[in-house]
This record gives sequence, structure tokens and C-alpha cells, in this order.
Amino acid sequence: MAPHNDIVLFHYSYSPYARRVTWYLALRGIEYAQCLQPPTLPREDLNALGLRYRRIPVMSIGRDIYCDTRLILEKLEARFPDGALGATEPDQRAVEKLLEKWCIDGGVFNRASQLIPPETPLLNDPKFKKDREDLSGRSWDKKNITDMRPEAISHIRDAFVFLETGFLADNREWILKTEKPSLADIEAIWPFHWLTGLKGALPPSFISSKQFPKVFAWIDRFNKAIATAKASAPKPKTLKGADAVSFVIHAEFSEPDGQVVEDPLGLEKGQDVEVWPIDSGFKNHDRGVLSALSSREVVIVSPTKVDEKEVKIHHPRTNFRIRQVGGNTKSKL
Repeated sequence: MAPHNDIVLFHYSYSPYARRVTWYLALRGIEYAQCLQPPTLPREDLNALGLRYRRIPVMSIGRDIYCDTRLILEKLEARFPDGALGATEPDQRAVEKLLEKWCIDGGVFNRASQLIPPETPLLNDPKFKKDREDLSGRSWDKKNITDMRPEAISHIRDAFVFLETGFLADNREWILKTEKPSLADIEAIWPFHWLTGLKGALPPSFISSKQFPKVFAWIDRFNKAIATAKASAPKPKTLKGADAVSFVIHAEFSEPDGQVVEDPLGLEKGQDVEVWPIDSGFKNHDRGVLSALSSREVVIVSPTKVDEKEVKIHHPRTNFRIRQVGGNTKSKL
């Protein structure tokens, strides 16, 4: 296998979503390269690869580019099956998936993001503020953030209660009673881990180790486990933007061509389509030729902006929309 397993992770260090992937890679000891990105648009390296999708992180394996951490983690589990962190029993896989949906689709992280303190220096940066408004579709005005804060605290406190009196009530160390952190822990912990590290986000009169000792102890154990894993895992190689782009466009595809299954959208292989998320970052649409479609994933072939190469861009189906470009599709409903 090529150096750093053909993997390049495009991210910035304080992205809570990117941590889901870097934690996973550290816990698995998987060698990879990284290309650090600015926290706001434009991101010229990803633009050079022909990618319009604007969320972070993005991971490439060879000339296949994966968007959304749900799909990224799924692909890593499949590519490196020995020692995978995912559950094997059906009931535990269901718990794992429900935790993923609770934090991402169920509103936990959305409410967590509303607890960014109004005094955070980045909120004084008009470029950052405008970027996050374009990403989220809501106002990042300081007054709006202040007004939303009490309701967000209430929602996040309820999420802490759920963990404290539910999964962690019996003093287990990890969500699925494993010997070390599993994928279920990653799926559950990341918004809470982020908030406890964000100074001023959690009011101690409502949310602290005093009210939720089990949750805070779990987070502390997780921090120690990650620190131990990073100490023994290969250190990621940091690539400059031009080097990362060159590596991707001169690599081979990591996955064979897939099929387009029968789908309610009525799409066919080879059609020109556009794909975009509908929960955030919805102004940025990727366009290309439909290469594969399943109930879980859509793959398009799209040209890069350098060297006229083709890459395959992979998106999950959950909370993503697919539309034929230049014509109407026949629904199969």
C-alpha cells in the first residue's frame, strides 16, 4: 500500500467534526496524511480538486473523495476491517447508529453550536461571521446568539441527563461496555467533548462535573485514551496544499466502479446530476456524472480544475439531495 495508506484528510484542528475522524485514526493506529485548511471559505486546495462541498472534514483515498464524517468513518471501517471499532452484534450496531443520528440529525450538535460564547474572539471577525451564516442559514449576530443561549442550555442539559441517567448510570467505562473506546463512544461523545473544552460555553450552575459526574468522568477517560493512542500511532504527515492536490490527482481510484440501483428518484448511470447537503452548507452543490447510487451513498465523477483529471466524489444519502441537471427525472413512487 502507498505511503500514508493513500489517505489525505483535509481539515482544521478545532473542527469538532474533524475530531471524530482524527480520533478514529489515532485509536486505530492508521497512518495518514493531512492537509490543513482555513476555517472559512475559500479553500483553494479542495476547489482545485473540483469540490464545491464546503464542510470539513473531507477525506481522499486515492482519487476517491469522501464527504461527511458518517461516510468517512464507514469507509475506514470497511477499508481496515482488522481491529475495527464498530459493533458486531445487531443490537449494538443499532445503538451505535442511533447515537450517530441523535448527535448529528437529532439536534444535539446544532444546539451545542448555539452555546458558542458571544465574547468568543472569532465572532468579532466579519469574515468568520458571514461564513458561518452562509454555512448554517441562521444569523450569527451576537444579540441573536445571546437570545438563543437559554433555550440551547436547556436542550444540552437534557442531553447530559440522558447520558448520566442512561448509558452511564451503571458506572460503565464505555458506552457498549467494551474494554476501550468504540465507535459508539465516538458517535456519542464529540459534541459534549467539544463543549467542555470551549471556555464559557457551559454555565457551571447548570452543567458541570458536580451535576453530571459520570459524563465528565467519561470525557476525561476518553481524553486519556486518545492521548495514549496518539502517543503510539503514526504521526500524520502534513502536506502543503499543492502537494496534497498533486498526490490525489495522480493516484489511482481506491474503489471499483459501482452500480446505480433502482431508486425512487429514477436516476440512471451516466446522467449529469448535482448533489448537496440540505441541513447545512446547502448553497454549495457538487456536479458530475452519476457513477453509483445505493440506499446509503451517491458517487459522481467530476473533473478537477488542474491537469484535467477525474475524481469520484462520494456523498451519503442521509440529508443530501440529488437532482438531475438539465432535465426532469421520472419518480418511481
